[in-house]
Amino acid sequence: MLTDSHTHLNAEQFNEDQDEVIQRALDAGVTRIVNVGFNRETIPSSIALAERYDFIYSTVGWHPVDAIDMRPGDLEWIEELCKHEKVVAIGEIGLDYYWDKSPKEVQQRVFREQIRLARKLGMPIVIHNRDAHQDILHILKEEKAEEVGGIMHCFSGSWETAKQCLDMNFHISFGGPVTFKNARQPKEVLAQVPLDRLLIETDAPYLTPHPFRGKRNETGYVRLVAETAAEIRGVTLEEIAEITTNNAIRLLGLK
Repeated sequence: MLTDSHTHLNAEQFNEDQDEVIQRALDAGVTRIVNVGFNRETIPSSIALAERYDFIYSTVGWHPVDAIDMRPGDLEWIEELCKHEKVVAIGEIGLDYYWDKSPKEVQQRVFREQIRLARKLGMPIVIHNRDAHQDILHILKEEKAEEVGGIMHCFSGSWETAKQCLDMNFHISFGGPVTFKNARQPKEVLAQVPLDRLLIETDAPYLTPHPFRGKRNETGYVRLVAETAAEIRGVTLEEIAEITTNNAIRLLGLK
């Protein structure tokens, strides 16, 4: 009963064996998958994937790295796609100060526009945050993101940051990095997040968990994240799977 709350099965890394990767995920116990569409190319293919499989859902949004490519009409396009029955959130959206393709002011404008759209539609948001903790928190607060809440995807911040996100109605999601032996901070945060706000993910094909670090990630590897979460929280794998799946169902309206 595992749920991968954030993956990219429509990425080119899966062009040769997408169906096999999905079957391996099912064999690993994954029952629900949230695939993320984040730009002009991946949004249509993510929705198409969700239409092919009843257990796959899609998000739609504009990634901060690609913010500079957003054109007039794209926000309206996203709004229209949010009417699709398999679209469950707006994202991934946010800020990425590691890559410099899109200027910070462009990223921030696109981020704000999509939070406002989410509030208009009453849809949760999926947050991408890389090296931008304070600006993310500032914009979420200014734009009243707590009205819709959502997911802090592949959370990498401190417990202090996590508490502020929790106060704004967000769930905290952990991926492969929490399985790394030197991942002290993510493990400490996971140990303290309320169980009813905990999610797990892969972000496949990226951020592969131990012991496959350095290789292509797969949705089925969410089981490894679940095993680490269960160990940290002192519960069984089955309990973590049920808790995180029920959280995803409740937040995103999955069936």
